[in-house]
Amino acid sequence: MVYGYIRVSTDKQEYDAQKRDILAYSNDVLLSSCSFVVETISSRKSLESREIYSLIQKLRPHDILIVSELSRLARSTYEIMTIFKTLLEKEVKTIILKGNMIIDADAHKIQSQVLIFAFSLAAEIERDLISERTKSALKAKKASGVILGRPKGSFGSNKLDKHENDVKKLLAKKINYTSIAKIYDCSRTTVENFVKKQKIQNEKNIHENI
Repeated sequence: MVYGYIRVSTDKQEYDAQKRDILAYSNDVLLSSCSFVVETISSRKSLESREIYSLIQKLRPHDILIVSELSRLARSTYEIMTIFKTLLEKEVKTIILKGNMIIDADAHKIQSQVLIFAFSLAAEIERDLISERTKSALKAKKASGVILGRPKGSFGSNKLDKHENDVKKLLAKKINYTSIAKIYDCSRTTVENFVKKQKIQNEKNIHENI
């Protein structure tokens, strides 16, 4: 079996790019169909709470795992090494498209481990440098008087916005926040923020019409 692992934020373009690259490799090089596992959770979460962990558990000898780049699997060198240790023990071939890396149990074990360590360490250092540059840029903006973040009291888009009328009807019927969260598969905090947002918008409309 060939599996493609995709980890994204909420950026659809990012998802499309990863899927396109993995499909191209699977179809053109491996001449095989590919089953996808998509994850939107942050790689900062524990390995056991992520979809990649469940996928690794079900992989069998001679299965193939394709990812677009090493950083999609994990953020730390230690976690990447842990993942590949398990994959090698299970005799799973892993293909990392960026960098053209192929990690295979048939390859020399020490050589594979050195490659994994070197590339994962480089990826971790690159992320840290990007993080530091971002922090420095934000610090410079703040020092120059630029107000960062969302204005106080404002709310961005909410998962429940597209269900606004239905949610309002449920609230009118005194359905509690927890029940509404279960209905729309979201957190109670999402419901609370939706209610706060609606209250602020209503108050704003009242003031504008006075």
